[in-house]
Amino acid sequence: MVSRRIALGTAVGAATIASLPLLAAPDPANAPIARYDIRAGTVSGTGAMGTGSMMGMMFGGRGGNNVQHELLLRLGSSQATTKGEPRAEHFMPAGARLGKSVLLSTPKIERQEGDQLPQRPKGRLLIFWGCGANAPKGQPVIIDFAKAAGGQMPAGIWTTTIPRDSGPSLQNSRTFGHWPYDDGKSAKPDSSLIGLHRIASNYAPEIAFTAAKDFMSPLQATNRQQAGGATLLSWNGIPAATGYLAFVSGGKMGPKGEMGDMVIWTSSATRQFGGGLSDWLTPTQVAGLVRDRTILPPSATSCLIPAEVRQAAPDFTAGTLTAFGPEEDFSYPPRPASNATPWRLEWTARIRHRSTTSWVEAQGMSMGSMGARSASAEDGQQSQGQQKRCKPKGLGGMLGGIVRGGGGC
Repeated sequence: MVSRRIALGTAVGAATIASLPLLAAPDPANAPIARYDIRAGTVSGTGAMGTGSMMGMMFGGRGGNNVQHELLLRLGSSQATTKGEPRAEHFMPAGARLGKSVLLSTPKIERQEGDQLPQRPKGRLLIFWGCGANAPKGQPVIIDFAKAAGGQMPAGIWTTTIPRDSGPSLQNSRTFGHWPYDDGKSAKPDSSLIGLHRIASNYAPEIAFTAAKDFMSPLQATNRQQAGGATLLSWNGIPAATGYLAFVSGGKMGPKGEMGDMVIWTSSATRQFGGGLSDWLTPTQVAGLVRDRTILPPSATSCLIPAEVRQAAPDFTAGTLTAFGPEEDFSYPPRPASNATPWRLEWTARIRHRSTTSWVEAQGMSMGSMGARSASAEDGQQSQGQQKRCKPKGLGGMLGGIVRGGGGC
């Protein structure tokens, strides 16, 4: 039975999957019993390092070409467990280097993802968007947090129209499991997804499929300041990429070491921030967003960050570049030959891919995926600011918030 389901699951094409019930928010009347979601990412730059390593590099160390893989698994079912506590196990191909299997856990509560600024600002937020030597008329949009009633985060910061799609969750499933959790395992830089995957649980039908696509290649980004003040962000093209999106946040230090103005910029020409754009978009979604210039096309290998962004954030910037990638879809059983026959799905599964790199520039220093070097750093020029350590309430607080948690200097 397993081999038959593997063959059938592998044979489902993208055109067929497009007509399947929604993975993210199923209709109970026609949804599959089980939905499985795999997010496979390649991470380079500061995101591939721990906060401690990044801080060490910031104060005299060297940037490296670190690359990591990330793997996120989510199983949702409309069924209760057959016996005892929920238990689900994903049996991996040997190339995954995760042992025979990983165990999915069922949490009591699950934190909802959302868009957040790295630390609660006290001054203003300046919003820029689009590639170009200079910001066009009408930018930046300025939000004054001192005028926000009751200290509430004002509306209009995250303006994306693209909803998040994390797949199965505790909220949209009768029984739910996810990984990683506290088993101490994680994907490795040389892990591979290619091969047979089997998911067995006591609350969903057995799922089996053969993955043909592996983790994406790593991104390598370089920042080079131009004569007019703009910054040329350039990167290596990835053959599997369907589109690219860049995001930069930064700030200006206040007189007492606290953050003053904060700045955010995105390469989107349509002022789209956050939401699904910081998630794992499908090739179909990306194609539409490339057409409306929200996402840069797969042929793009550079973008000019307007001079006004650096001018507004002279003390600190952190950036992320994302290459959205392919998707594989599977289901069981196959669609009936006759449209008059109900298609009663037992399960659907998908694998979404992306590659991201990130970098940090602070007080004349640059670090990230090939150093994310600035022109001055490449010329060997040093600034007095390189010798100064950040202050916990300002730069350190912002740094800790952006680079995977941390508590400042």
